[in-house]
Amino acid sequence: MSKTICRLFIAGLICAVTVARGATLPTKFLGANSCASTSCHGGGGAKQNQFLVWSLQDFHSQRPPATLTSARSKQIAEALEIKDPTADSRCTSCHAPLAAVPENLRGENFKISEGVSCESCHGPAENWLRAHTRPDYTRADRTAAGLRDLQNLYVRANTCVACHQNVDAKILQAGHPELIFELDGQSVAEPKHWSAEKNGNGAQAWLVGQAVALREMSWQMASEKSPTEDQRLRLDGLRWLLEKIKAMKGGATDLNSGSPSQSTSAEIFNRIKSESDRLAIDMAATQWTEAMTRQFLNTLAGASPDFRADAIPQPLQARRAERLVLALDRLVTALPELKNNQPAQSALNQLFQLAQSRPDFDPAKFAAALEIFSRALVENK
Repeated sequence: MSKTICRLFIAGLICAVTVARGATLPTKFLGANSCASTSCHGGGGAKQNQFLVWSLQDFHSQRPPATLTSARSKQIAEALEIKDPTADSRCTSCHAPLAAVPENLRGENFKISEGVSCESCHGPAENWLRAHTRPDYTRADRTAAGLRDLQNLYVRANTCVACHQNVDAKILQAGHPELIFELDGQSVAEPKHWSAEKNGNGAQAWLVGQAVALREMSWQMASEKSPTEDQRLRLDGLRWLLEKIKAMKGGATDLNSGSPSQSTSAEIFNRIKSESDRLAIDMAATQWTEAMTRQFLNTLAGASPDFRADAIPQPLQARRAERLVLALDRLVTALPELKNNQPAQSALNQLFQLAQSRPDFDPAKFAAALEIFSRALVENK
C-alpha cells in the first residue's frame, strides 16, 4: 500500500479534522449501527436499505477481518513471522482498518469486526451524522462537515486504491494474491448501496482509477530499495496503456520519461507519479461524453502492432495485455450499442482467454485476436 495514501486513509480514520463553525475538532467513529435505524439506512425501501445491503451482501462487511483467521492467512503470517495476523498492522490496515482508531475516538457502538464499514469509506460520522440528511444541506456542506465526497471520482479512487493495488513484495512472496485496481469493474461487481445517478460514467471511472493505480505503483517503485523485475513489468504494462490515452488526447506527458524497466531511478518514478496524479485529477473533472469513450476504445483496439513488435519481451507483453483486456471490457460496457455486438463480445472473450496465463502468453495470437476485435467495432458502425 502507498504510504502516502495509507497515511491519508488512517489520518482520516484517526483524526478526521473537521472545520465547522470555525472550530477544529477530532471526530469520533460511531460504528455502522449508527446508520442502521429503519428511518435512515436500515429500512426496506430502495433508498433506505444501504446498511442492509452492506451488512448482508457486501464482501466489505464482516468478511475482511474474518479472512485473517483462515488457514491461508495463517500460512502467510507464518512465512512473514507474524504471530497474530488479526493484530498486526501489515494485515489489519486493509482487512480491519478500524483497528487503527484509538480508544478515545471510538463511539459506544464502535466495532473493529465491522471490517471495511460505512465510516471507512464515508469518513467518521460524529460531525455529520445528524445533519447529512437535511434537505437544505448541499454537497459542499456535507463535505465541510467531514462526509467524504465519493461522487468525485478522484476522491473515490483514492479511497479505494490503498487496499486494492499495491501489496508489499515480501507479503506477495509469502503467498498473498496479487491485486489489480480497476475502479469501474470493481464498483459494478459490488452490491449497490448507492443510487445509479451517483455511480458516474463507467469509462471515466475506469480511466481515473487506472491513473491513480499508476501513481500508486510508481510510488512503490520510488520507495523500494530494490524493485523486483515483476514490479517493473507491472508498472510498464499500465504505463504503456495510459501513454496511448495521453497521446490520443494530444497532451504532453512525462509517463514515458526514462525507462523504469531498465532503471531504479526514484526521480523517474516520481515524475511518473506526479504526471499520473495530474491525469487522474484532470479526467475526474472532465465533462465526459460517449464520443470520448469511442475514441479511447478505438485507440486501444488498434494496438495490435505493439504486440507484433519482436523487441518487446514476452513478460512485458503479457502485462500490457492484462491491463488492456480490462480496459476494453469497461469501454465496451460503457457503450450501449455494443452490448449486443456478438462478434465484438466473442473476440473480447477470446482476448481475455489469451491474456489469462502470463507464462503462456502468445503476443502474436493476441495481436491477431485484437485485430478481429477491432474489425468487429468498425463493422458495427
